[in-house]
Amino acid sequence: MHMARLTLTGITKSYGPVQVLHGVDLTVAKGEVHGLLGENGAGKSTMLNILSGVIRADGGSIAVDGAPVTIASPQGARAAGIAMIHQELQQVPELTVAQNMYLGRPLRRLGGLIVDRGTQEARARAVLAQLDPGIDPAAPVGRLRVAQRQIVEIGKALLGNARIIAMDEPTSSLTPTEFERLVQVIAALTAQGVSVIYVSHKMDEVFRLCQRATVLRDGRRVGQVDIADVSPPQVIEMMVGRELAQASHRSFATGQVMMRVQGLTRGRHVQDAGFTLHRGEVLGVAGLVGSGRTELMRLIAGVDRAEAGTVEIAGRVVPQGVRARISAGLGLVPEERKREGIIRHRPVAVNMALPSMRLFSRLGITRAAHLNRTAETVMGDMQLRPLAVRRAIGTFSGGNQQKAIIGRWIAARAQILLFDEPTRGIDVGAKAEIYALIERLASEGHGIIVVSSELPEVIRLSDRVLVMREGRIAATLPGPEITEANIARHAIPATRP
Repeated sequence: MHMARLTLTGITKSYGPVQVLHGVDLTVAKGEVHGLLGENGAGKSTMLNILSGVIRADGGSIAVDGAPVTIASPQGARAAGIAMIHQELQQVPELTVAQNMYLGRPLRRLGGLIVDRGTQEARARAVLAQLDPGIDPAAPVGRLRVAQRQIVEIGKALLGNARIIAMDEPTSSLTPTEFERLVQVIAALTAQGVSVIYVSHKMDEVFRLCQRATVLRDGRRVGQVDIADVSPPQVIEMMVGRELAQASHRSFATGQVMMRVQGLTRGRHVQDAGFTLHRGEVLGVAGLVGSGRTELMRLIAGVDRAEAGTVEIAGRVVPQGVRARISAGLGLVPEERKREGIIRHRPVAVNMALPSMRLFSRLGITRAAHLNRTAETVMGDMQLRPLAVRRAIGTFSGGNQQKAIIGRWIAARAQILLFDEPTRGIDVGAKAEIYALIERLASEGHGIIVVSSELPEVIRLSDRVLVMREGRIAATLPGPEITEANIARHAIPATRP
């Protein structure tokens, strides 16, 4: 065993009466890729926030290369040689690559009067040459692909002499080819003795990249494993505290039509889309990225305006616009949870009530007690963990944020729910919970549409599947015909002669 590069001992953290970390230990060796694993809500994000100086631990100690360090701020983390690559990249798109790499700590000359852009670009170019020579330090960062923007953040960490780089769900927006590039970059980092803490819910990545992993559950460390000695099911069982049952699809669909969509069109994105949705049915929507799946959801939800076509709910054509669609009992759980779904610093209860504030107010004044009581009931049903509805939603894990957004539509009494990528960025245990939640809602008579890029998810949840291709519904597959091969056959455009 190499010398420990990073040692966290007995880390504790509470938010009010809710303890989220119970004396957690973590040891990362020099030049190692160390997985930090656990379900959403297990405490991974809190650990990363403590390491990167965003929040302070209540108790415990941190040492880097054997020397104790105090991390009271992001600057303190940087000084200790710790850098964080966030899932949502924190960059200024209009500034150049080099400017972003020196953001907050520019190089100056002439007694500090002028930013030395030339030296900044030269140093940025030298670091990027080791990672991805194709990135131009003088180009605006907003023009780069997500994968390249991530590499810029890694370069920024190296410029700050980081010895430990923590990566939070780094591949949530990457293609397989871009992931391969990231694998090479991580190998280059560890060869220089940099340690990487890798947080991901994708087991195949963890098993490919990590040498060891620490597993958290409910804010406690349940173990540290050598990846070579364990299998993915063993690790998942440690994470969730139980074997995940491979549940088969259960159908609650009835013959009663809840919604009829006819001739829905918007430019080339969605052309002449039509289908029906039945009470208790889960209707899957599959297709390649760019096939028009999300655009179709936005038209149905009234977020975007259709050029032609109608949405009929309970036998009545519903006018365009979000308000009219919500009033007709329709709710959208968007793909971009953090950007479109929540107000991070407001409590869970307020986020839950956003579309239905009228139910919780009298003469324009919110009845807080009624709101909190309802939120506790609804979120208790959703198994929100911890059940703290007055706590800011931004402090919860992705899976729990998703439960709050689903709960929003239950509180608003929506009958038809549209889920766009319902488990994106959510780990295996929380995925199983979201699936069970969708099935429960179907069994209670809701009509549900699920858009997902993950074919196993579409197959697992759907009674029927619409396959989209180039803005059109290319096929509607009934239950027995829902297979990966059938979906792929209809989703992939025929090559033109």
